[in-house]
Amino acid sequence: MATMNISLPDAMKAWVEAQAETGKYSNSSDYVRDLIRRDQDRADKIAAMQAVVTRSLASGVSPLSMQDILEKARAHVEANGLNKSA
Repeated sequence: MATMNISLPDAMKAWVEAQAETGKYSNSSDYVRDLIRRDQDRADKIAAMQAVVTRSLASGVSPLSMQDILEKARAHVEANGLNKSA
C-alpha cells in the first residue's frame, strides 16, 4: 500500500482522530480511506445519473408531462438507492 502525507488544520486533525477513536475505524488512515470510498461511490452515482440525463436529452422530446417525468425520476432514484447520503 502506498503512503501519502497530508497537512490538516488542527481542528480537522482532531476530528479525524476522534472518528478513529470511536471504534468504528481502526485508525485515522482507515477513516480517511472510508471517506475516499464514499466520495468515489458518490461520484459514480452522479456520473450514472448524468449519463441518463445525456441519453434522455439526446432522445428528443418526451411525450410525458413534467409531473410524469419527475415521478419516474423519483421512482428510479428510490429503486436504485441513489437517494442515500454518503
